[in-house]
Amino acid sequence: MDICFYFQVHQPMRLRHFSIFGDGEDTSFGKYFDNELNKQIMEKVATKCYIPTNNLMLDLLEKHPDFRISYSITGVFLEQCKMFMPQILDSFRALAKTGRVDFLSETYYHSLSSLFPSKEEFIEQVEMHKKAIGDLRTDPTVFRNTEAMFSNDIAYLVERMGYHGIMAEGIDHVLGWRSANYLYTVNTCQKIKTLLRNYKLSDDIGYRFSAKWWSEYPLTADKYSSWLSKLEGDCVNVFMDYETFGEHHWQDTGIFEFLKHLPGEVSNHKHLRFTTPSMLVNDVGARGSIDVPHITSWADMERDTSAWLGNEMQRSCFNQMLELEQPVKESKNPEWLSIWRMLQNSDHLYYMCTKSLSDQDVHNYFSPYESPFEAYINYSNILADFSSKVKKEARK
Repeated sequence: MDICFYFQVHQPMRLRHFSIFGDGEDTSFGKYFDNELNKQIMEKVATKCYIPTNNLMLDLLEKHPDFRISYSITGVFLEQCKMFMPQILDSFRALAKTGRVDFLSETYYHSLSSLFPSKEEFIEQVEMHKKAIGDLRTDPTVFRNTEAMFSNDIAYLVERMGYHGIMAEGIDHVLGWRSANYLYTVNTCQKIKTLLRNYKLSDDIGYRFSAKWWSEYPLTADKYSSWLSKLEGDCVNVFMDYETFGEHHWQDTGIFEFLKHLPGEVSNHKHLRFTTPSMLVNDVGARGSIDVPHITSWADMERDTSAWLGNEMQRSCFNQMLELEQPVKESKNPEWLSIWRMLQNSDHLYYMCTKSLSDQDVHNYFSPYESPFEAYINYSNILADFSSKVKKEARK
């Protein structure tokens, strides 16, 4: 049984609290994005998560020759590292030098560009990201779309771009009687393989690790390894946000001790081995095909796009953003293009979600706003201001 651990690394470019009564002519990047807040958050999360976790991962890779891990790192995160904390990138480079860390492709701006009617922007962002991670991995073969958004059409497009594998959520209604612990091909595609997230085992760490109400609390490395050892299938894909370590679950929860002992406990089960997404798609055969005509994701109970496009506020902003593609690109203004693309961060729409119960609690945890309506007002004010300048220039 192959064990594939993958971590998403991302921090959005957060917006300023914006008034429509500000400078009517200024359209600079700094007018819309709060660099001071972004710097504060990056430094805080780096201290709690990125630096100590990368140091621990490097130590584990040195101590356990069979240990392997994988990441996808957004271009937005890379830009903020360069702006605020270059040492974070240095620590990822040190991991890459071990030769046992895989880095995946995705959209540079952590955007919903795979949902755009035209796929030109999506393709451009994927190519931008591939160049941006060039000193970590020069030729990534596995793709992870924003928030694991996946469908037959997305897989077909990604296959045409040359990728051998694509990540997706292991959703029960898609799989039916089948297990997420196998690789599958995709209807409409010829060769690309899907790596399906085992959501239960992923969320046991990502969400439930520090939950004292959980029947399995506390989760220890030997207990988790025993669960892995009893699984049936070819592989188990454990995918989660990297901020799980130290940020979502603080150090005093024991999350670092859990991670420290996990490789050794896994090695006690001789039929288990660590692998990477690239190794999986090269070495493991598909056990059938899946058909996913509608877009799925790894977010919320619905596992669809409703976390970003589930209400009228979100859909209105998304459509306004789409309308800007042609005038922004025709302007040939690189700063405007950067602003428009940063406004595509899926997080901005995520903050506007108005779901109920536990899903909304998750949205509120990540949001810098008091409410989804405040997030909408601020984003729409910025969008309206920026749009008016772009369209005014286009009319000229």
